[in-house]
Amino acid sequence: MVVIELEPEPEEATRPSPPVPEEQVATEAAGEAGLPSSPPAPEEEAAAAAGGDAPRAEEEEETFEDALTDEQLREKARSQANDAKAEGNKLFAAGQYEEALSQYEMALQIAAELESAEDIRSACHSNRAVCFLKLGKHDETIKECTKALDLNPSYVKALLRRAEAHEKLEHYDEAIADMKKVIELDPSNQQATRSLFRLEPLAAEKREKMKEEMIAKLKDLGNSVLGRFGMSVDNFKAVQDPNTGSYSIQFQK
Repeated sequence: MVVIELEPEPEEATRPSPPVPEEQVATEAAGEAGLPSSPPAPEEEAAAAAGGDAPRAEEEEETFEDALTDEQLREKARSQANDAKAEGNKLFAAGQYEEALSQYEMALQIAAELESAEDIRSACHSNRAVCFLKLGKHDETIKECTKALDLNPSYVKALLRRAEAHEKLEHYDEAIADMKKVIELDPSNQQATRSLFRLEPLAAEKREKMKEEMIAKLKDLGNSVLGRFGMSVDNFKAVQDPNTGSYSIQFQK
């Protein structure tokens, strides 16, 4: 409140006049000076000083507070996702694979609402993959590893686990491809090197076996057709020309 002090009135020789209250003095003085009778409210002072921009400043402050709150919520959600993942790790270590799968799934659901949470999501998919591997569900292992690698193509653990599941299913060529990728990312990885040494003969053996099975099926098909004419594929021999090295089919009774 603005108080303007006035010079005292000259003393009268007669009986002094009663004292005037301070509030009345200030009001009368303000009126004489052409000032408003009451001081402006703080909000009005701020608006006047800022040229009417005070409300906008308040809106910007509220927006900043909202953004800060959203950031705090994201951090809280990220913490909850990590807590669920950590609980899944404890359950996995205790051999409770089904329960661990549920915790990893919970972490994935929370992390799905977050931006830049690929690290949590890829780790949870990879951890679910190893749970399925322990449970003997190799197809599910491959699916989870693939999801982890979609989020993080350089995830070595996911490549190793997927290769192991492929080997269990006798997908030797696919397992070899994953192990070669591991060595590309980590040339010193001894596990991948040893696995390749073991897998390549298995893949060659499987390819040879598949070729023999295919030839046997074609032979059975040929016999079913030629049998109508009293013949079989055994009546036809592949003979190599010694001069050219090419083969020709010859009929033999």
